[in-house]
Parts: sequence; C-alpha cells; structure tokens
Amino acid sequence: MRTVLVTGANRGIGLELARQYATDGWRVHACCREPGSARELDLLQRASGGRVIPHRLDVTDAARIHALAAQLAGQPIDILLNNAGVYGTQGESFGNLAESDWIEVLRVNTLAPFRMAEAFVEHVAASGMKLFATISSKMGSIDDNTSGGRYAYRSSKAAVNMVTRSLAVDLRGRGITAVVLNPGWVRTRMGGAGAPLAVEESVGRIRAVLDRVTPAQSGQFLDHDGSVIPW
Repeated sequence: MRTVLVTGANRGIGLELARQYATDGWRVHACCREPGSARELDLLQRASGGRVIPHRLDVTDAARIHALAAQLAGQPIDILLNNAGVYGTQGESFGNLAESDWIEVLRVNTLAPFRMAEAFVEHVAASGMKLFATISSKMGSIDDNTSGGRYAYRSSKAAVNMVTRSLAVDLRGRGITAVVLNPGWVRTRMGGAGAPLAVEESVGRIRAVLDRVTPAQSGQFLDHDGSVIPW
C-alpha cells in the first residue's frame, strides 16, 4: 500500500487530495490543526475503511511536527505533500502591510515545508517513491509577475520554490525527488467562486504529474499540466 501525508487536509485541495488518494487505495495521513472540527475530513475517514488517518498538526509548531514524525517512525511515506498554506491579509498593498502578517505567511508557506522535510526525511527515504512535493503558486514566479501586489504571498511562494530547489540538491544522494507544483486557479475558499478550475480537476492533474515525475525533474517548478514554469 502506497502512503501519502497531506498537510492542510481539512478542506479544499488538501481534502480532495486525501479523498482521491484514499479512493485509489492509498493510506493517507491527513493533517490539519483541528481534526475534531473538520466535518468533511471526519466523514471521509469514516468512509475510508481505515485508509484515512487524521492527525492534529499545526505546521508552524516545530515541536508538534517532530512529535508526529516520531509517532510515525518506521513507516515509509511515499509522498510528503505540503499543501497547507495561507494567502495573507485581504486588502494588503504597498504601504499597508503589517510586518507581523508577512512573517506569519512566511512561517506557514515557506518555513513549514522545510521543517516537514527535515522531520520526515527518513520516512520518505525509506519509501518506494521518495517524493517531496509542495503546493506553490504561479504567483511565486518572478518571471510571471506583471501585476504586482500580494507581497507576502508572492514572496513566500518564491521562497518555498527556492527551498525546494535546495532540497533537491541536498537530498539527491538519498534518492529523494523534490518538486513544487502550481495547482492552477482553483474554486476553493482561497481561490474564490470565480476560479476556472474545479478542485477535483486540479487535484486529478496534480496527481497525474506526481505519478510521472522523475528524479531528473527534481528541483523543478511544475504546472498542473506537467509543464515547467519559469522561476
């Protein structure tokens, strides 16, 4: 049985990742801050026949990350999928962005995936697929930024792209592949009702990309259609 660990699995892309992987027979470690109040995740867990295993995890809490890694010691994880993310304060703009808000976005979107990689490297290295994947955004592409704004979110995603590039180099000797993925503009609470992609379609595309990614692609920024996005 393949195993995936998904952060931010209580709604949106994370919940749909958990649902689709479980449907295909994977064991899913589904992490979120408050599993007890995550009704849809609870329903998924009950219907999964034991394949979905919820875990309480705040990805900004390094001690909790390492506690979960210790709890799962000896269990291979084929894909560590860093999905948890925040968009930041609505209405932020040049001259109107609190430093504390920016730092919080960086803690969730950039530092947490790195801490997860540190904590779960042995689990991933012991698996068959050996894959670190992080949900990024095309808004983290410097090449693509022609509209400006969203300083906190854009910078956090550009930074996690670089973190992943370094992980790809540093962990090559362990046989681990590390990539960042753009899910597209998706109809979720973050993406809004006007987004063109249904979450089911986005997640199906993400999974197809991960199914065929190779070690030669480690360190790349991949779109949901599998093409490479310029940094």
